[in-house]
Amino acid sequence: MEKLCYVSDKEPFEYTLSIISGKWNLKIIYLLACSGTLRYGELKKNIEGITHKMLSSQLKALENENIVSREEYPQIPPKVEYSLTIKGQSLIKLVKDICDWGRENI
Repeated sequence: MEKLCYVSDKEPFEYTLSIISGKWNLKIIYLLACSGTLRYGELKKNIEGITHKMLSSQLKALENENIVSREEYPQIPPKVEYSLTIKGQSLIKLVKDICDWGRENI
């Protein structure tokens, strides 16, 4: 088995874990990776059990980390779309690897 851990390399792991950890972040990233662009209501509908407050909070946190971009269109009713940024798209391989692992181990 290949050695994976390097004591001096803990910071990148901790940073990545802070982005993808929690109950909802990876689900949001997964949905945006699969769909490209989604409106707030579409995200809420596809994440079972998430509250309005929690979804708003998680989207804002992912926006602050430059993982998710928020595009607001000035129209009535207001239209807001979310998508992965280039930095967020770099997580798609990780999401795919997690899906592959799950598929192999169900």
